[in-house]
Amino acid sequence: MPSVPTQRSKALGLLKRHGIMRLSELQAEGIHPPTLSRLRDEGAVTRPGRGLYELADAELDLNHGLAEIAKRIPKGVICLISALQYHEITLQNAPAIWVAIGEKDRKPKIGHPPIRTVRYGEKALSLGVQTRRIDRVPVKIFDPAKTVVDCFRYRRAVGLDVAMEALRLALQSKKAAPAAIASFARELRIWTVIRPYLESAAAHEA
Repeated sequence: MPSVPTQRSKALGLLKRHGIMRLSELQAEGIHPPTLSRLRDEGAVTRPGRGLYELADAELDLNHGLAEIAKRIPKGVICLISALQYHEITLQNAPAIWVAIGEKDRKPKIGHPPIRTVRYGEKALSLGVQTRRIDRVPVKIFDPAKTVVDCFRYRRAVGLDVAMEALRLALQSKKAAPAAIASFARELRIWTVIRPYLESAAAHEA
């Protein structure tokens, strides 16, 4: 007869498979809060944020903060400078994680990691979304071409120089094709703004 896993071994197994988990997710699997408290006291489990748990000895990705945010803001999408950093098409180093949320979504209150939320319309929030796995956590993030277009849309927030740099690096690295950038720009009605920059950058790369 197979042995029934203890609460302790079951919790550790879940965290090993899924990376970061919310308390509600663990409770849905039958793990009780006192078990998690004991694991924290033992040093086997840490709590990176309110209501989040992960293994203390987990090997973490450099983008681990994005995984934390994906758990804390399930409807959010990593955007703008944070997406540029993930795709390696910027020289910027943002102190906060940029997250796109819906126009009517409640603004999340998170102390750590620091975040900067940006409100997107329904169409803008749904276009160009990729799901990447970071430390076994599915993370929604805009693809390179969509991110470049968004930087021009929010150029007052990120800076026109950042948007131009992202465009140049995206084309140089071939992580975004001119046609894809143009398509998103037209869809989001910012083509007239982006067009001269795109044509100049594309001509330079030709």
